[in-house]
Amino acid sequence: MKINYNYIKGILLLALIVFFYGFAEKRNNHRKLEKIEVHFTQFENLYVSEESVNKLLILNKIEASSIGKETLDLNRVEALLNKHEMIENAEVFLTLDGILKTKISQRRPIGRILGSNAFYLDRLGKRMPLSKSYSARVPILINVQEKDLKEAFPLLDYINKDQFLTEHVTSVTRLKGGMYQVELRQIDFNIYFGKVSRIDEKFNNFKAFYKKALKDDLINTYKMVDLQFGNQVVCTKK
Repeated sequence: MKINYNYIKGILLLALIVFFYGFAEKRNNHRKLEKIEVHFTQFENLYVSEESVNKLLILNKIEASSIGKETLDLNRVEALLNKHEMIENAEVFLTLDGILKTKISQRRPIGRILGSNAFYLDRLGKRMPLSKSYSARVPILINVQEKDLKEAFPLLDYINKDQFLTEHVTSVTRLKGGMYQVELRQIDFNIYFGKVSRIDEKFNNFKAFYKKALKDDLINTYKMVDLQFGNQVVCTKK
């Protein structure tokens, strides 16, 4: 029987590759984490700091000096970060050189509810606590209770996504019957918005009115602008 040495060499080579791969993987898994890097997707307003994220990880025994790569549960780390009251979403991955990287999206407030237990309304329509690191420049919600947040959210969401309104709106007040009033920065009149309906139509009408009144130098002659009547803007003069 003729021995096929090339076949035997191939098997030995494959076994050697598997052995070294397994050895390298085992050795790599037993290495300690080199460091933890925290990256935020938004840099302008940090409602949660890198320090507080690192502190959270340390308190839960996840730190570079004390944990090996083979014992690290990335799903657990992500779940831990996503429970943080200021984090909207966290993604975690481990690099080949032993660096645990976290990519964090913060929650973003779009309104602030006043009171003894003040809090924010975030961009997903959920209650968000105030931050010790930064105070957001968002419209104040007056007479809006927690039970009214679902009703008020579409109005605040629209304002948040519109550059003109974001720059000018300072507060939103809930009146009786679910009617709303909007106040503007440096303008001496209020906007009677009415029910939270036809939001796009009402604000487009207001922008057209505002542009013309500003051009005609009449912007400061009104005390109330009513947007609830279809395609027309009803103004009350001082």
